[in-house]
Amino acid sequence: MKIRVLIIEDEKLIRWSLRQKFESRGYRVTEAADGRAALRALEDGIFDLIMLDYKLPDMTGLEVLRKVREADTDVVVIMMTAYTSIETAVDAIKAGAFDYIAKPFDMEQLLRTAEKALETTKLRREVRELRRHIEHDYGFDRIIGQSKPMRELYGVLDRVAKSGASTVFLRGETGTGKDLVARVIHYNSERAPAPFMNITCTALSETLLESELFGHEKGAFTDAKTTKKGLFELADGGTIFLDEVGDMPMALQAKLLRFLEERTFRRVGGAVELTVDVRVIAATNRDIDKAIEERTFRSDLMFRLNVITIYLPPLRERGDDIRLLAQHFTSRFAQEFKKPISGIDDAAYKKLYQYNWPGNVRELRNVTERAVLLCPGDHITAGDIVLGPQDPAKLQTGYGAFVLPPGGIDFRELENQLIRQALARTNNNQTQAAKLLNLSRDALRYRLEKLGLL
Repeated sequence: MKIRVLIIEDEKLIRWSLRQKFESRGYRVTEAADGRAALRALEDGIFDLIMLDYKLPDMTGLEVLRKVREADTDVVVIMMTAYTSIETAVDAIKAGAFDYIAKPFDMEQLLRTAEKALETTKLRREVRELRRHIEHDYGFDRIIGQSKPMRELYGVLDRVAKSGASTVFLRGETGTGKDLVARVIHYNSERAPAPFMNITCTALSETLLESELFGHEKGAFTDAKTTKKGLFELADGGTIFLDEVGDMPMALQAKLLRFLEERTFRRVGGAVELTVDVRVIAATNRDIDKAIEERTFRSDLMFRLNVITIYLPPLRERGDDIRLLAQHFTSRFAQEFKKPISGIDDAAYKKLYQYNWPGNVRELRNVTERAVLLCPGDHITAGDIVLGPQDPAKLQTGYGAFVLPPGGIDFRELENQLIRQALARTNNNQTQAAKLLNLSRDALRYRLEKLGLL
């Protein structure tokens, strides 16, 4: 799509000259000789750049600029003026102009300024589109469920998101959606424009975890060749999500407690106290009371985290949400795998309802994904649903496992999808993904190269 430029200038020769230059760059140009014509043009179209004369026959450029800002906050405006006083420039910038050019102007300089302005327009619109996508992906409607426990949860999440609570504690079994809930809280709060940073407390050694959270100074340890900001610094103004905080090493628990109480910290090897404004959302699936008894979790940290605690209900207590979630995942994976699956039969639903779901929503997602991938027909049946740990003996006989459909299957696509799933479930850790597929890491890399996934 061509870049659209609106030239608002009462001198015909200047309008003609600017049109020639912009059209030579491939831009689409609209002209307006006065303020009223400019406002009509703005009602009829959207522009990327506005070249605006300061003095117009019927109104001032500042009046037009203010109306432009009311209509479109993204478009950039360059003010053209023969009145080059500091007061004029300050007024233009305060009213929202990107820059101003003094008449008579150098055309090449004007074009360079215009190109910089257009980069700003592009960036603003990309940021707005990104925020729109994020708001869509992490709106309250992205949490699927209409059961009583979930309706109660929505009310709590809405109040917490809009509150000034600086600490939130999410508790629930594995697979209940704590990561999604943390993001929903962040992106529906006033902190949404600021960063959301997350880390799994079991993913790193104690030393690396401390460095990731609090940062380190140059020379703090052998490999610290430069100063590094930690997640608390990077999340300033936003949210940090500490997943599996119940497994955090005791020494780090003490540092986390100090931060929660004082909102200050030091980088590893540093002496300067740093202060940040972050909301901390911590999550665990552990029995914290038992961990406190076993002295693997600090009771004082528990009291500090426990200001606002949100319990996520297990799937087995959510009734017909199982059907809603299964339908959602089936539709999603049918589209992703390009499978003509239109639904799930009653026997399959019965099988889903009778299961206990120890892995909760995550397990249901995985079960549905596998069923869609290997379903030979247009409806998922009870035979396509494989629940619980699979028996290797059954895999060898084909019972309840990988049954070749009557019409055959695209083996390359099957291999591609299984590898993608393994990588997704291990956060792209090739070593762990290879273990899930019972392959060596070299064998997995060979397949990644063969399938063009590296």
